[in-house]
Amino acid sequence: MKVNDAIAALGALASEPRLAVYRLLVKRGPEGYTPSELAQRLELPAPTLSFHLKGLIQAELVQSRRDGRNLYYSPNFRRMNLLVGFLTDNCCSLADSDCGPSCQPQAVAAPKPRRKTA
Repeated sequence: MKVNDAIAALGALASEPRLAVYRLLVKRGPEGYTPSELAQRLELPAPTLSFHLKGLIQAELVQSRRDGRNLYYSPNFRRMNLLVGFLTDNCCSLADSDCGPSCQPQAVAAPKPRRKTA
């Protein structure tokens, strides 16, 4: 990944609504969501959602596909992995000692909310 591509991708994610859209799409996976599903889940007006999706598509972090009458948006996992690789490519390369597992990308799961019991 080139520096300008990384800047464009990071810039596209530097907005709370865009980051929320992207994280929801990543959770959903390749199946994706229709715009109406996204708008409902994120409680965003359709024009606002459209604006944010456009920014994510321009940064190539999100892709769309048509299935019959429906349009689905899903994350571009290849691009996401290129960005993470770019950010961690030279991890600890100037360190005086081995950084060990500190430089390995790690999946950090957010704690699941507890359901209230009746």
